[in-house]
Formats: sequence, C-alpha cells, structure tokens
Amino acid sequence: MSEGLAEQKIGFLGCGAMARALCGGLVAGGVPKAHLRGSDPNPSQRENFADSLGIETTGDNEVLVASSDIVVLCTKPGLVAEAIGALPETLRTEPRLWISIAAGIRLSALEQSLGTPSRIIRVMPNTPALVGQGASVFCPNASANESDRAAAESLLAWVGTTWEAPNEEMLDAVTGLSGSGPAYVFLFLEALAEAGQKQGLPREAADALAFQTVLGAARLAIESELSPAELRAQVSSPGGTTVAGLAELDRAGFRDAVDRAVTAATHRSRELGE
Repeated sequence: MSEGLAEQKIGFLGCGAMARALCGGLVAGGVPKAHLRGSDPNPSQRENFADSLGIETTGDNEVLVASSDIVVLCTKPGLVAEAIGALPETLRTEPRLWISIAAGIRLSALEQSLGTPSRIIRVMPNTPALVGQGASVFCPNASANESDRAAAESLLAWVGTTWEAPNEEMLDAVTGLSGSGPAYVFLFLEALAEAGQKQGLPREAADALAFQTVLGAARLAIESELSPAELRAQVSSPGGTTVAGLAELDRAGFRDAVDRAVTAATHRSRELGE
C-alpha cells in the first residue's frame, strides 16, 4: 500500500459487490477504516457494505463526495450520469480524483459530466476481484497525474493484477478478453464437468476435478517460463489421450470460437461507448 493512498479519504459511490471487494482490499492493505466510506440509495446494499467491512455508509452522495479525496464510481453504467449530475457543481469541480469502474463509460463522457479539467481514471476490472484474483486495467485522462496513477494502481493491486493501458481504445479489447473472460471460463468449466459426468463421473467429483484442473493449469502457466503452447506440447504425447482430445477441439473450431467471442465482446464494448 502506497503511503499516499493510505492518507487519502476514499469514498465508494455505490456499495455493490465490486465496491465491497475494492474497499476490502484497502482495509486488508492497511488503510484506516475511518478514511473509507460508502454511499448507496439502497439500504440493504449499505447494510451489507457496513456489516462486511465495518465501514461507515450514507445514503447521501453529496456527503460522501464532500468528504472524499478520491471517489470511486461503482454505480451501474446507466446511472453514472444521473449520479454525477445530481451533485452540486461545486462538488463536481472541486479538485479530487475520480476512479470509474463503470463499464463502457468513456473518459470523455465522464469529463463532460464532471467538467474539465477533472482528474479521472477509468478502470476495467473483472469479477475474480471478488476473491482477490482480478485482472484490472486502468487508463487515466490527460489531467490525471503520476500520484493519481499510483493511487489507482495501489487500489487495484489489492484485488489482483493491474496494468495501465497506453490508450483508452485498448479498454474495448480488455473488456472482450478479461472483462468478459471469466464467463468464457465458466462456460468451459460447465462443459468440462458435464463431459466428465457423461463418462460416468459423479457430479461432485466432475465439478471438483474441472475447477481444480483450470485453477492448476492457470497457476502453472503463470509460474512457468514456458508459453501455454509449450506447456500444451509437453502433455501431448503422440498417439496419446490428450492428443485425441485436442484433435476433437480443433475439429470443432475451439480456437476460432474463442476468437469470435472476444471479437464480438470487443465490438459490443465499442458500440456501448458510442
């Protein structure tokens, strides 16, 4: 945890699951709970946030923003403009850092809502952040400074890995790959476990074996100096079982299907941002 971030008052505008994950990471990283606050119009969301983290909450966004050096926008994308627009102009234009995790809301739209110059960082996280294993990418606007970048990186590092995109356009591809990627993996897990059941495995065993296989393979790929292609070749003995299985995946167009999925999600992200 950077010392600068620990000294900041950080408010989460929206108290949903991702806000709880990010705030929980800050608590684990040593940010004083007194420096953290959440706001949400939904009483049950506020209650869950407060009970799970021991953090003060409010139903008043103005109170939250006024007391925060950094505001993390965690509302649903369709509510961002409304939430910002309801704030007094003085609060929108005061010098503070805004970090948005709202999918598809571009920096230009945030700048238009907040006013220029506003220090803004747009983030594309993914759902494994809920268990501290996220893959997040962030992109600052022109007004954000090095301290702002460091604050965003420190915040995101507590819920997984993070990378700064050199330009905002890349966030569409990020959305197609890592933003939507967990759903692709969940579908593969479903299919893998169901296939095991068809071969006679009990459901509980098939699920456990599929989950651990994907988890272990990902860990091996991360820790190994070999590429995924090289790791695949290591377990693909000529005439063996793995080669037989891979041949069927190739015949079914597995690689092409993944490519088309990422492409479709990337294009949809661009459309939503227009």
